[in-house]
This record gives sequence, C-alpha cells and structure tokens, in this order.
Amino acid sequence: MRNIEAVVFTVPRGATSRGRLLLYRFFGMKIGTHNRMEGGGRVRRCSQVELGSYNAFTEGAWLWPNDVDYDGIRIRIGNGNYFNRNVMIDACGLIEIGDQNMFGPDVYITDSNHQFGAGLAPNEQPMDIGKVKIGNRCWIGAKAVILRDVELGDGCVVGAGSVVTRSVVAETIVAGVPARPIGHRTVPPRGIEVPPEQSAQ
Repeated sequence: MRNIEAVVFTVPRGATSRGRLLLYRFFGMKIGTHNRMEGGGRVRRCSQVELGSYNAFTEGAWLWPNDVDYDGIRIRIGNGNYFNRNVMIDACGLIEIGDQNMFGPDVYITDSNHQFGAGLAPNEQPMDIGKVKIGNRCWIGAKAVILRDVELGDGCVVGAGSVVTRSVVAETIVAGVPARPIGHRTVPPRGIEVPPEQSAQ
C-alpha cells in the first residue's frame, strides 16, 4: 500500500514540476538539472532568474523580479537548496543565494523597500534598491524576513520569525526583531566527528 501511495501522490507532482520548469526555460529562465518546483506560487520575468541544479521548491514559491525590462539577472540561486512552502524572493536589484541552504515556510527575502516620506501614498513612494547575498549551508527559520543590503555568511542560522536588517558573519546564529547574534555554530552536532586537522585550527 505504501508503494501505491508513493506512486499516486509523487509521480503526478514530478511530471507537473518538469512541465512547469520546461515552460520557464522556454521563457528564458536559466535552469540547471534535477530541480523540482511545485505549484501554487508565481514566477515572472523568467529571463531575470538563474537557477542551478538540485533545488527543491515546495508549494507557493514566488520568484518575483521587478516587472520591468532588464538584460541581466535579478535572482541567482545556486545548487542543492530547499525552499519550504510560500517562500517569496522579491528582487528589484539582485538577490544571490549560494548552495545547500534550507528555508522554512513563509520566508520573505527582499533587496528593496519603499521610502515613507510625507505627502505621498505608499504606492507613490520611490524605492530604495540594494542587494541581498546568502552564502552556503545557511538555515533560515519559518517566517523569517531578510531585508535590503543584508549579507549572510556561510553557515548562518536565522531563528523563526526574525527580521534581519544587518549583515551576519559566517557561522553566526541570530534571532529576534531586529535579529541579533545569540550564538555561534562552533560545536559540530552530536555524532559528527571533526578531523584532527580541523579541530586544531
């Protein structure tokens, strides 16, 4: 019964994902191999998105470059990343994501924000446009928000519900609103042996 369940619920999703990625490629998205993208989200300006290999997007992912003509890349994603439900990547400048990162549900990443001067409605305010860079092997908790001009070094952990407003040094654990350092990943998980030459460094 378990094998039948796997076929019924997995195979159709895989076929739909492949069709979706073929469509994105047709419209100019640069895509590697062995990616999976489930439905329920939205993508626009496909030619401004570059996607490596072995990435998985579960339901509700939004890849959202600025809706204007542009010859370059606004969203660049490396290899082996996992994006849980309802992740949104909102890029007016450039958002770069490295390799082997994990993103919890409802994470929002943006490289820009509206100004809020007096006398104008929010939709009439000019934008401050910057960039965001996320390194490798980071873990971003559910409902975290990563804002303009933030750079996360390799191996960072962002606590659930955090709002990251400043760059974070590699291997740092941050949490809160605004996010602040609460620890460092200096000790390997239980059961993981560190080679002697690394432990001596």
